[in-house]
Amino acid sequence: MKTITFNELRKIKDSLPDGSMHRIADELGLEVDTVRNFFGGHNFKEGKCVGIHIEAGPDGGLVTLDDTTVLDKALAILNEANESINNE
Repeated sequence: MKTITFNELRKIKDSLPDGSMHRIADELGLEVDTVRNFFGGHNFKEGKCVGIHIEAGPDGGLVTLDDTTVLDKALAILNEANESINNE
């Protein structure tokens, strides 16, 4: 379980390279809309709830994540992208 601000979660999502939502979904065996829901989306017709709980407050409120697997994968992708830039 992890708690971060909603704005931090959105900043991570917005920093991901193009195609990352699909890559995360493919690697974790999830629907793309389920991954988008993890980052604050609301498409529960196509995607599933992903165990995030949002509490209103400053900086977009607090988000408690029951499972950090999607976040961990997103951070790994950001790491890869940063390493690629640094190796150029």
